Amino acid sequence: MIACLARPAVVALGLAGILALARPAAADALHDPKGLWTGQLVTDRGNCTSETRDTSTFQVGSKTLTFTPADGSVPLRGQPEKGYAHYHAEALLQQPSGAAYPMVFEAHPEGKTIVGTYGTPRCRAHIVLSR
Repeated sequence: MIACLARPAVVALGLAGILALARPAAADALHDPKGLWTGQLVTDRGNCTSETRDTSTFQVGSKTLTFTPADGSVPLRGQPEKGYAHYHAEALLQQPSGAAYPMVFEAHPEGKTIVGTYGTPRCRAHIVLSR
């Protein structure tokens, strides 16, 4: 009879141990920014058809960061600031005419997301990135 009473206690202790070892919920974007973030660019002004057609990706590492609008072929690169409170990535392309074509991404953590603005000479768009 004592064995029957002890068994539920052992099961309860086992479950408590498993729950104690479970990974905690993801920290907010400021304190745990490293990894892959995705979202959809939304046009604010201009012609952003090619940039808003697909999901965009933002990869944050300890020494580098990359933003790829519409998961296209031109990544914007940068380095995270100390403390991960602000992000800046850019690419500078050359148009067939020889004129410069800058692409810029600025972002910052906001709660469990990273919010940002993407801009080129013909497009300005915003994005909310999540894991």
